[in-house]
Amino acid sequence: MNIKEIKELMQMLVETDITELNLESNGTKIMIKKGVSGVVQPVVTVTPTMAPTAAAAPAPAPTGNTPSPEPVSAEQKLAPNQEYVCAEIVGTFYRAPGPGETPFVEVGEAVEPGKTLCIIEAMKVMNEIESPFRGKVVEILVDDSEPVEYGQPLFIIEKT
Repeated sequence: MNIKEIKELMQMLVETDITELNLESNGTKIMIKKGVSGVVQPVVTVTPTMAPTAAAAPAPAPTGNTPSPEPVSAEQKLAPNQEYVCAEIVGTFYRAPGPGETPFVEVGEAVEPGKTLCIIEAMKVMNEIESPFRGKVVEILVDDSEPVEYGQPLFIIEKT
């Protein structure tokens, strides 16, 4: 199954009363669910059809001046009263409701629970990401119109 077919299935869920779809094709399991808010989230699991013949070689250790990627860790970066607000879906991040319009929030702005922080577009569906708590926007971690992954930190909010 290719990405175009998966996108068509996701759009079908958006346009109908169907809330969940499970498929299996050539060792790939696909589960697409529509949440309470209408957000459609695909989950793709690849099941190997044959056992691997050799173990994968470990990645080489960084040498010289090659920078090694650092994983995002809330414990490393955030003060005790700060929290990440992460992407709830894969898509394109937008800070404003439309091109040339005022962004939903700016750094330093106070937010209340339920305040829209941004939009993530997935399959031509605009999904509003809301603040889960009261606080102040400390940092916006993604640029406008950038693709984002599920679970990727988007904002740092200092709880008040």
